[in-house]
Amino acid sequence: MTTENATISALPAVPSMDELRQLFRGKIIVDGDVDFEQERKIWNGMIDRRPAMIAQCLDTADIQAAVKFARKNNLLVSVRGGGHNISGNAVCDAGIMIDISKMKAVKVDADKLQAVVEMGATWGDFDKAAQEYGLATTGGIITTTGVAGLTLGGGVGWLVRKHGLSCDNLIEAKVVTAEGHIVTASVTENPDLLWGLRGGSGNFGIVSSMTMRLHKVNTVVGGMILHTRDKAVDVFKFYRDFVKTAPNELTLYVGLLTSPDGIPVVALIGCYSGDLEKAEDTLAPVRNFGTPIADLMQPMPYVQMQALLDGGFPHGNRYYWKSGFLNEVKDEAIELLVNEMAAVPSPYSASILEYYGGASMVEPEGGAAYPHREAQFDLVIGANWLDKADDEINIGWARKAWAAMQPFTNHRVYVNALGVEGEDRVREAYGQNYQRLLELKKKYDPTNFFRMNQNINPDNS
Repeated sequence: MTTENATISALPAVPSMDELRQLFRGKIIVDGDVDFEQERKIWNGMIDRRPAMIAQCLDTADIQAAVKFARKNNLLVSVRGGGHNISGNAVCDAGIMIDISKMKAVKVDADKLQAVVEMGATWGDFDKAAQEYGLATTGGIITTTGVAGLTLGGGVGWLVRKHGLSCDNLIEAKVVTAEGHIVTASVTENPDLLWGLRGGSGNFGIVSSMTMRLHKVNTVVGGMILHTRDKAVDVFKFYRDFVKTAPNELTLYVGLLTSPDGIPVVALIGCYSGDLEKAEDTLAPVRNFGTPIADLMQPMPYVQMQALLDGGFPHGNRYYWKSGFLNEVKDEAIELLVNEMAAVPSPYSASILEYYGGASMVEPEGGAAYPHREAQFDLVIGANWLDKADDEINIGWARKAWAAMQPFTNHRVYVNALGVEGEDRVREAYGQNYQRLLELKKKYDPTNFFRMNQNINPDNS
């Protein structure tokens, strides 16, 4: 059994829910209800937990009622927004899942270049609403990812080099605290909490809505350029050198993956979101490198770009990731990674190298808890398979590949790509901001009521 599926120690039986039902507008679901099995499932099919109850909220008052009920009855709490995180913390065993996935409203103020979004919304929901006005903000690369979880952990995506992290575009948040109070976090009201929400994950409360800064984005030039796998080392070396010189309007990743027809390839995957008249000059070195077997980069609506990789990460597949940052990508690291991918047991698995820099290196007004502001590369080794019987071989492959890459990492990790990997890795995720985050945790959640997350334990010194 892996740590991702380890059963959390049993908690007291859930008491009568009549008290909660009297205050609750949403739906309460328990084991035995017709929709329980479906509603407890999340994106990562490896996660198989059974909450004692699911409280599907419709508004902030519902969240508040559920928090107070859980606190009064000493129940373990998990919080589900998009439910897309690799670690599976959205669902708990034996406690209460506070499910805000039905709260999906997105209200765009095009004049202010802002949007107020409820925290059950996915990036697909957000982008659809914002693009009606030709607007967007940095928001992941898979449309089914939740706005809440991505933003609270930092938030990268196709606009990260031009417009910063998702959390950098967080202006204000409405939060239900561990005591059940509703507070606002902004640069003028509880600014310490706003700082913590910008990268501190779900440690400080349940965010019911966020106000996000928007930017003018419409047609982009994006897609993939594919090369045969035997050219992988050369493509990675080109990427390593080129991406440092690229303008901030271009976010470009490189990955080892398998095409839909079963051919191992190396792919340059990118999005240019600047002046379209300058797109071809920017992309020329990428298009002209080597002898690609397919050049699929073309003008497209931003929402199409956002959905480009959805098919590779479907709901219910089994996922296990290992991830971390590299200051430099040495030739030996490239060769080793390519060799490890040659032994991958599942055609759905991939290894992706991402470079950020640009606007992501600049903190927003009021600062942010997200600590990894250096220009560095992020490596994700992503095992992705279908059958539970294949868990051991796929997890084993990912761990072996990751272990082989350790001499090249800088022992930092992006919290949204972190699994259940222990306190040392959590400290690596929060980096130099860990101590300040710890003090903030002691202020807003001193009993660790919210602990189904990449947890900052207030009992730590």
